[in-house]
Amino acid sequence: MSRRNRPEKREIITDPRYNNELVSRLVNRLMLNGKKATAERIVYGAMANLETRAKKPAIEVLELAVRNATPIIEVRPRRVGGATYQVPMEIREDRRLALALRWLLQNARKRPGKSMIDKLSAELMDAYSNQGNTIKRKEDTHKMAEANRAFAHYKW
Repeated sequence: MSRRNRPEKREIITDPRYNNELVSRLVNRLMLNGKKATAERIVYGAMANLETRAKKPAIEVLELAVRNATPIIEVRPRRVGGATYQVPMEIREDRRLALALRWLLQNARKRPGKSMIDKLSAELMDAYSNQGNTIKRKEDTHKMAEANRAFAHYKW
């Protein structure tokens, strides 16, 4: 892989039903083996469940759930003089969103339940109300960064 420069970011096409880029990203992250129609069916079903459970528009619930699950700071290893330190660093905006979506989907897949629609809607509802495994993961990441704040001067 070239180290010269970053490839330019591709433009994400919004999804057809909600006309929202976040929903489109969620569908793309959920998709396995190129089965986009299946991923869309799961996401739209979960969004319908969210609307009935939260009694609010599904887009608002999804955006708040993702915002609650989004980490701000993480630790990254840095070698200094033979020792490896966990250095807390702020996360770029695109990586924040990627981590939040990845954690939401990982924890939804781990949940015991009947269908992926139910699991995803339950995980999004938990993140919306600031609880559940995804929020715990975010808080653990922040605690780790806080614990290693002494090594913050090793930033590069």
